[in-house]
Amino acid sequence: MTERATSFGAETESYEKGRPEYPAEAVRWLLEPALGGDGAARVVDIGAGTGKLTRALLGLGGTTVAAVDPDAQMLATLQARTPEVEAIVGTAESLPLADAAADAATLGQAWHWVDPVAASAEIGRALRPGGVLGLIWNVRDERVDWVHRLSGIMHGSPAEQMIADDAVAVFAPFGPLEERRWEWARAMTRAELHAMAASRSYVITAPDDEKRRIARGMDELFDELGLGEGGTLEMPYVTAAYRAVRGS
Repeated sequence: MTERATSFGAETESYEKGRPEYPAEAVRWLLEPALGGDGAARVVDIGAGTGKLTRALLGLGGTTVAAVDPDAQMLATLQARTPEVEAIVGTAESLPLADAAADAATLGQAWHWVDPVAASAEIGRALRPGGVLGLIWNVRDERVDWVHRLSGIMHGSPAEQMIADDAVAVFAPFGPLEERRWEWARAMTRAELHAMAASRSYVITAPDDEKRRIARGMDELFDELGLGEGGTLEMPYVTAAYRAVRGS
């Protein structure tokens, strides 16, 4: 699991190209309990990767964001696109931040990689009382037949399993989790779909023959669906968001 959790730096460009953005409404919902009357908040984005969620947080306006990730290569990509953001090497279980340094902490596509008890305690230390922990995932909607078939070719992820099992959990000093979901779709080309697959930890760490099998299976599916070069498919997504407030 550790190898897969820290594998993404090998595919930073695929991650940027293939992974979807986060709906602004969902990102704002994550932070609502911590926002001041002027909409301002100090946010630490943990497991920030290339900055997908970081940029969405900045887009809300009024937020200042520090990005934390264990992979310096991912952070370098983030800083190249978002130079105004402070980028810090660290983990959810060991944050290089002072006590009560932030109003909110967010993790996009990342909580399934952490020790939830240790991470809850450490993030709680770095947040002020009343601060909010926000967790968010974009998950392909496998109720659609071709998406279900695509997932079979690529293999599932720990995140998808955690959400399907309703197993997302946070611990002290945080209170109960609230959950909301948003359904939407993204038009994707064949190249973007291949980049999405290439950015997944299972594929990054797979042997070359397995990578070739996955790429071949995807192309066979896309040919069947009539997805030619320059064409797009509507990829249906469910954004699952969770938030919990730090106790006093």
